[in-house]
Amino acid sequence: MPARLAPLLALAAAAITVAAKPIVVRDSPVSLPLARRFNITGVSNILAADQARAKVLKTRSQAEGKEKAKAASVINDPVTNQAVIYTASVGVGTPPTFYDLIVDTGSSNTWVGAGKEFVETSSSVDTGEEVFVEYGSGLFIGEEYTDTVTLGDLVIPDQGVGAAFLAFGFDPYDGILGIGPVDLTEGTTDDGEPVPTVLDTAFGQGLIDTNVIGVSFEPATEAEVTNGVLTFGGVDESKFTGELAYVPITSTTPASAYVGIDQSITYGAAGTTILASTAGITDTGTTLVLLASDAFATYQTATGAVPDDNTGLLKITADQFANLESLFFHIGDNTYEFTANAQIWPRALNTAIGGDEDSIYLVTADLGSDSGEGLDFIDGFTFLERFYYVYDVTNAKVGFATTEFTDATTN
Repeated sequence: MPARLAPLLALAAAAITVAAKPIVVRDSPVSLPLARRFNITGVSNILAADQARAKVLKTRSQAEGKEKAKAASVINDPVTNQAVIYTASVGVGTPPTFYDLIVDTGSSNTWVGAGKEFVETSSSVDTGEEVFVEYGSGLFIGEEYTDTVTLGDLVIPDQGVGAAFLAFGFDPYDGILGIGPVDLTEGTTDDGEPVPTVLDTAFGQGLIDTNVIGVSFEPATEAEVTNGVLTFGGVDESKFTGELAYVPITSTTPASAYVGIDQSITYGAAGTTILASTAGITDTGTTLVLLASDAFATYQTATGAVPDDNTGLLKITADQFANLESLFFHIGDNTYEFTANAQIWPRALNTAIGGDEDSIYLVTADLGSDSGEGLDFIDGFTFLERFYYVYDVTNAKVGFATTEFTDATTN
């Protein structure tokens, strides 16, 4: 075992103790569902996890090298939203064993074994490299393999896959499907070289036409429901209603290391500035909308909300909700309205997060650091579920479009 992993392994151990289907070429998307899943018993846990994740994202991208570890079809992969995380059913091996993996644009390694153990098959090749990745809420250490990965009707041979022999912070999920920028994998294995993402590998092998992934989420009022879709190699035009507009990945570090963008945020008809134009990231692995502490304080003042001790989130009265105005996210030349209903946690799920059944909680929360640090917001999936979201790897740009759920009142 490399010396660099020994102290981490000791720390992690202590923490724990206290024949593949053929590719089907189609002219229309092939759905692989995403499931929305919920397994946390208090929103303070969600907020703490989001803030811890934000801290790791900020520091990880600034490290270098090994230190960073601390064909003609559009393929859709359905996703499940469990109110805190979206997961996809991903097959590994020949024949495939299916794992429930967290869908994450904030990291790029794909790995299994946190829950269900990795099953070695005829297509599994041990690279002899160990792999280590730290996340805000956990870490994993394992062996790096190449193997066949199955995403719906998309079958990708020779994909890098980590097989965890130690993982914590992911229960009850089996691992992560990392679909962020490939540079995030540098230094995660012994040789320090990048590990191509599933998207990169599929594109490199000619299995998809473009190195693009489209993400469709939907608001939900159930603790577990399959209501999302990943589209590999293009976009699913049936999932959005407005024009799909792109902006370049921000050039500001550390947000530029992720699916980062520049944006500003205003509140209400008066256009009160909440967040001046700055850099941050879009992230499917974050639940809430996190704003730099100074911007968050301005938002709290504008809404009249007060902190709730039970959940850790902001809370408003019914009268305040009746007067709550929209937030406006200014991204490139376009403005995206985040309605009053979009700004609140689904009331049907209040008790699941430790809240009161009849209370109203806001999904905008404190990032935990002031603006001016190069990563001043995270647009988590409570924002992304109101819009169609595209990451174009080849052209280093991010796209957004309105959907039928942009103005939904389901919360």
